[in-house]
Amino acid sequence: RFAVSVGYWKDPYIQYFVRQAKERKAPEINRGKLEREWGHLTCYYARVHGVSHLIKAFLERTECNCQVVNLGAGMDTLFWRLKDENLLPRKYFEVDFPMIVARKIHNIKSKPPLSKPIMESHSGDSLLIDSHSLDSSRYSIVGADLRFSADLEEKLKKHSLDIHLPTLLVAECVLVYMTPQQSASLLKWAAGTFPVAMVINYEQVNMQDRFGQIMIENLQRRQCSLAGVELCSSLDSQRERLLVNGWENARAVDMMKVYSFLPQADVKRIEALEFLDEKELFEQLMQHYCICWASKDSSNL
Repeated sequence: RFAVSVGYWKDPYIQYFVRQAKERKAPEINRGKLEREWGHLTCYYARVHGVSHLIKAFLERTECNCQVVNLGAGMDTLFWRLKDENLLPRKYFEVDFPMIVARKIHNIKSKPPLSKPIMESHSGDSLLIDSHSLDSSRYSIVGADLRFSADLEEKLKKHSLDIHLPTLLVAECVLVYMTPQQSASLLKWAAGTFPVAMVINYEQVNMQDRFGQIMIENLQRRQCSLAGVELCSSLDSQRERLLVNGWENARAVDMMKVYSFLPQADVKRIEALEFLDEKELFEQLMQHYCICWASKDSSNL
């Protein structure tokens, strides 16, 4: 939300899910801390645009005759933004822990700018909504644990998942919190279930060097364990985990590379928002995150 308020990208819906952070008192922040914060915002900017580019490419290639499954979606606002751009897939699913889902559904029910677009895109029978799930004809939120793919599939099918439709699965900073066995099981399930599918994974990479180790230590200090970090050792290990779990083609690029692909006029605009003189820390951060994508394509899309 802070990145949106500063002007990195537009998202009119994030305000309904996330309270504005307390105002930052710049004199209390030393320059080094400020540079680190702006570096993280630019990394978010590259992530949002990079992932969005791949999602829109899939929607355009399938002419929106597809479904999207956003894994560990949290308070993501993509459904509403796609609707605004007339890019809604035939069905958009979100999955997260029941506790997160309950919070999101509460916000949707209590805020008309969120509930109205769901009603507008809905057709057919009455819209189903309870504390842990929401099901309309175009948008569903499912409370489930991604570590148990049989339970996940059962819940998605109850909400009209169609395994014959081209399917895009999106996971942003999700798989790294699962053990390698659990994430392998999820990836294998997806590759084995949908004849035409693509998966997008955004998470850490190059985590075996000193910078990566410091990142892990910082997270551990906050009681945040990266159970799957061993698969984040390189771009090759990220690609390999997709290929060994049944995906036909896989690619991975670090966020510095993604940043270089973004429209340069917009990059210049956001760089004018920053206080970054010294780019070394920013570049190190960007080299420790990546976007990977893989496909399985029986229809040659």
